[in-house]
Amino acid sequence: MLNEQQRQRALVVLHEYLDAAQLVDEDRDLDEKRATMIGSDLKPLVQSYLNGGIDMAEFKSRIDGLNKRNRFWGFKGIKGQMFFNMVVNVADDPEECDQEIKSAIALPPNEQMASSRMKTFASYVQRLGDQWVGAGNTRHGRPKPGSIPFFLSYFWQVQDCDTWPVYYTSSVNAMVDLNLWQPSGELPDDYLTYKRLHEELARLFASDVGRDFHLYDVEHVFWLKGGNPYETAQDEVTPAIDDERRLPITAVVTDDSTRLPESYVPPIVAILPRIARHEPGLDELARHSGTTLDRAFEKYIDAAFTVLGYDTRLLGQGHGRVPDGVAVALDESYAILWDGKIRSGGYSMGTDDRTIREYITTQSRELKRRRGLRNIYYAIVSSKFADDFDDAIRSIKMETDVNEVTLIESDALVAMVDAKLRAPLQLTLGSDGLQRLFSSSGILSARIVIEQL
Repeated sequence: MLNEQQRQRALVVLHEYLDAAQLVDEDRDLDEKRATMIGSDLKPLVQSYLNGGIDMAEFKSRIDGLNKRNRFWGFKGIKGQMFFNMVVNVADDPEECDQEIKSAIALPPNEQMASSRMKTFASYVQRLGDQWVGAGNTRHGRPKPGSIPFFLSYFWQVQDCDTWPVYYTSSVNAMVDLNLWQPSGELPDDYLTYKRLHEELARLFASDVGRDFHLYDVEHVFWLKGGNPYETAQDEVTPAIDDERRLPITAVVTDDSTRLPESYVPPIVAILPRIARHEPGLDELARHSGTTLDRAFEKYIDAAFTVLGYDTRLLGQGHGRVPDGVAVALDESYAILWDGKIRSGGYSMGTDDRTIREYITTQSRELKRRRGLRNIYYAIVSSKFADDFDDAIRSIKMETDVNEVTLIESDALVAMVDAKLRAPLQLTLGSDGLQRLFSSSGILSARIVIEQL
């Protein structure tokens, strides 16, 4: 599954982890506590629920209590206990809900069954969400299918910790940052790929260090890059994070250390203009981070759209002829297809217009068909733009389904994030907020963003 370059990159991270002796000792202690808790509390509790010894309400309450007192898996976060609560709260048929949860969390005998159970449970959760919204409720209260891989793999690992790794967002992000893997967006396929990567890396690491490597050990290696998805009492050594919500991406600190910072913008977004201009030295920093500057630029743009509140998906490398990413505002019924272009002298439209038109046509039709979106916008993010873009924009709009084509100067994307973080409740994704920035074609500068928002 991994090529030689990827294996070597993973081994570098392994040795960085092994050199951090204190972390290794802490993780070994954590694993012992996990094993004790599984044997004495969690596994018997799950079996009691599956066998009908306790009802769903008691099971949910006791799982919540155990994980609050013993924060070894990060289950108390939004993709664990909060997701569990949402599923139960929106279900209008408690008996059906009970059976769906039991069928989903029961230990799968093989990968094929795991995939089937994940698909079935995802369909059920999607139906619950559709019914919830159809009854006049907001989308924010519905359970999100994206939480399912973490939720189910937690219960599967409790029942068989040697086979099923927990699907941590932090570990996924660390693997993506190291260019070991790019999720497809298909939940069962992504989880099984994640599982197989853990198995392959366990064999690779065991061969390298000359001892057995458990799935937990692989997990810990990637926590070094992505952050521990649980909270411990040793916060001064291993900073606690917000369970499954952390977005770990290496960034360069650019703050002026002579005064207190005033910007609301996180470093991962603040560095975008420097990357867009292709400043000297950044290629080397990217190489040391196990990636390329182009890929880092794409991931940081995706992070900016995530901060703004969009449902994002990073595409680009490894996905064929596609845009670099997509940002969806489902409630407002629009999506932004975007590309990132690193140019020291600015980007000139026309050099790859044919390819752009081809994948815009494919992606926009797919988004309208599958998600029922009314409006599709196309955006390019770069340092600046040459003024010969009118004909290219006109051609794209005439030959594709996009409503507008926006040329976003990287400074403008930073300004959007700053505005969002300063007034998160007031600045919406709708026509009275961010959408209006994409509702006209041409260059979008930081000055325009500040004037509009």
